[in-house]
Amino acid sequence: MTDHKTRVDKWLWSVRIFKSRSIASEACRNGSVKISEKKVKPSYLVCEGDIVEVKKNGYNLIFLVKRIISKRVSAPLAVECYENQTSEEEMNKFSDWFMGKAKSEFREKGIGRPTKRQRREIDLFKEDQFNLDAD
Repeated sequence: MTDHKTRVDKWLWSVRIFKSRSIASEACRNGSVKISEKKVKPSYLVCEGDIVEVKKNGYNLIFLVKRIISKRVSAPLAVECYENQTSEEEMNKFSDWFMGKAKSEFREKGIGRPTKRQRREIDLFKEDQFNLDAD
């Protein structure tokens, strides 16, 4: 059995963790990608069995590398190349924050956008109601 390796930025792009390889490389340079709890450069060679930690969009994602690929593949094939080990608590951390929040604002259909004057009145009303400027 040969030990296959590929660059970590290329692998993250190939399995669709990042939208582009340049974004994956930038994440590595910024320290958002760790392997074995160690920050890695984009050129770090990842191999099967490595645990890759990625900080992305406020989430701390953890992946076990199951298969090495270096070319971008379709989403169903990409999912077979890693095992998502991110905890349920981490995946749902923002849903608790949104629970019980007010619904989005509603404006009658056909009225159009508020004028500058109406916008100021709306902002003043919100400040009074929700104490947005209170420290």
